[in-house]
Amino acid sequence: MDYKDYYKILGVNKSATEKDIKAAFRKLAQKYHPDKNLGDNKAEDKFKELNEAYDVLGDPQKRAKYDRLGSSYAQWERAGRPGGGFDFSQWASPGGTRVDYGNLNDILNGSGFSDFFTSLFGGAAGSAGTRSRPSATARGEDLEQPIEISLEEAYRGTTRVLEKDGRKLTARIPAGAKTGTKVRLKGEGGAGQLPGDLYLMITVTAHPHWRRDGDDLHAEMPVDLYTALLGGEARVSTLSGEVVLSIPPETQGGQLFRLSGKGMPRLRQPETFGDLYAHVSLRLPTPLTAHEKQVLGELAKERKK
Repeated sequence: MDYKDYYKILGVNKSATEKDIKAAFRKLAQKYHPDKNLGDNKAEDKFKELNEAYDVLGDPQKRAKYDRLGSSYAQWERAGRPGGGFDFSQWASPGGTRVDYGNLNDILNGSGFSDFFTSLFGGAAGSAGTRSRPSATARGEDLEQPIEISLEEAYRGTTRVLEKDGRKLTARIPAGAKTGTKVRLKGEGGAGQLPGDLYLMITVTAHPHWRRDGDDLHAEMPVDLYTALLGGEARVSTLSGEVVLSIPPETQGGQLFRLSGKGMPRLRQPETFGDLYAHVSLRLPTPLTAHEKQVLGELAKERKK
């Protein structure tokens, strides 16, 4: 049985960190993945070899055992290979039971790990052909993609089309999404025995008219001086259309009016809405006519009495 140099297979040094190993595996796995090399047996064999190498070097316990074996093998080679062959039996798992890892078998049409791997890490119990869950280290890396949407899109819900490996992916962004919301595309992350997931990281851009606070909205409501003093009506823009609001006499600047259910839909509860708070912003009449100045002057004198 031949010794396999997993470090060489992944193209990393023996001093490589876990991060270095993961990055090297991810890059090569994307290149040789069977989905991108249909009918290419060499690429399939290379992909199998990469997964096997990463399964060992990406697991601290397996890597430690493999490094001890490698050190002994190197000493045997430096000694001129005495005894006719290296004794792998002292490193083999008891019983030499073969453990096939489900997902990789499916990808590679039923082929499992090499005899070298199986003899070292096959396990001590069970019968040949036993299937187990893939180790956590064999899972592809989760990826993140920043996405910007407008407040109007967050209100209604929207979609984004992304391209990955020549394929178009349509992602649905739900109504009520906020900055920080994650939209998961299962299995569209980094390659591995189990592919990772792709997460769209949502940012809702600032709006010139509405300010968002959770599921509530805040907006300025321009009210002219005469309406504020004497009462009347003011129009308020909402994301579902314009609303006419009754303004009571002697309304002060900065006063709040609450419009129930006119805010943002709640995430995953699209039939439930926050509120909209309209902040009164007084608009003074300009330019003033001579008559208006006279009337306001008389009013000012009257208030001082």
